[in-house]
Amino acid sequence: MNLTPKQLEVVDLIQRWRFEKGVSPTMQEIAAELGVSKVTIFERIEALIRKGALTREPNKARSLSIVDQDILDGAGELRFPLVGRIAAGMPIERCEDHDALNLNELFGPRMGTQSETFALQVEGDSMKDDGIMDGDYVLIERKQTARNGERVVALLPDGETTLKTFYKETNGTFRLQPANDDFEPIIVNECNIQGVVTAVLRSY
Repeated sequence: MNLTPKQLEVVDLIQRWRFEKGVSPTMQEIAAELGVSKVTIFERIEALIRKGALTREPNKARSLSIVDQDILDGAGELRFPLVGRIAAGMPIERCEDHDALNLNELFGPRMGTQSETFALQVEGDSMKDDGIMDGDYVLIERKQTARNGERVVALLPDGETTLKTFYKETNGTFRLQPANDDFEPIIVNECNIQGVVTAVLRSY
């Protein structure tokens, strides 16, 4: 069911009230808790009823019910597949991991969903001068091409992957540049781009 983040916010609140208090909130209580007007909540409720997410009995203040109690399972969470770990020192063998990185749990409020993006956890400090530290998470937009100067996940000819800054040299080779003077650039004739870094996430 395609619900907007604001609609999911209403459904989540109703579900929480029914679990914690045994009753559904009134329109006024929803408006007060979410910090919006009662008219706004009425519009969201009507949209949710039209979509089949909620039902309501006429002339009853606490009659809002969720049609499917599993409607919120994953729907309002910002989740990315956590597909493995990526070396920021020497390349490591690519691994598969079918876990997921749940940003709701790590970084707070519900933000919706984003497609074609996955997460990797950084190991090593070869990118530290770019602010990408050992243990950070990087969000990767799945792409097969990159521009010079973009930070990429690159699959090397030997099957290993690494996180570096991408440059295509004039002689046709590719330079994967670390951001740490203790590491040498990786120069390859072939470079398979797996994605481009769009964000670095860190919790303290």
